[in-house]
Amino acid sequence: EVLIRGVSMPATNIIANTFSTIYNNEMRRKHSCVIAPVSKLALQVLNVMKAYNFIQDYQYINDGRGGKVVVKLSAKINKCNAISPRISVSKDGYDEYDRQYLPSYTRGILIVSTPLGVMSHHEAQSKGVGGVLLGYVY
Repeated sequence: EVLIRGVSMPATNIIANTFSTIYNNEMRRKHSCVIAPVSKLALQVLNVMKAYNFIQDYQYINDGRGGKVVVKLSAKINKCNAISPRISVSKDGYDEYDRQYLPSYTRGILIVSTPLGVMSHHEAQSKGVGGVLLGYVY
């Protein structure tokens, strides 16, 4: 839930909330942050970020209200954001969005939801699968 003018509102885009919470805490040089609520998709996005060392670790806490995650930050994120509306990409179309969202080919990842699971665009290209762009990190 998000607090707006003292009124508790449900978070409508959990992936965007995850990225913005991580980014805001990175910019404040915090060592950890709490993200609530979370979904299975958000946990898979955090797995990809952990695999590429953008975050150190995370721990899921089931509080009975959508759960929360405590994320240990590694101070390696310059920018991360959700891509909205989510864009469908064919297996050959990643280069266009790579140029649009990332500063260089070797720096950063696009996070993609594919039929084989959530992965980076580099993995999706090597496996030859298309998917839906969820966000980017660099």
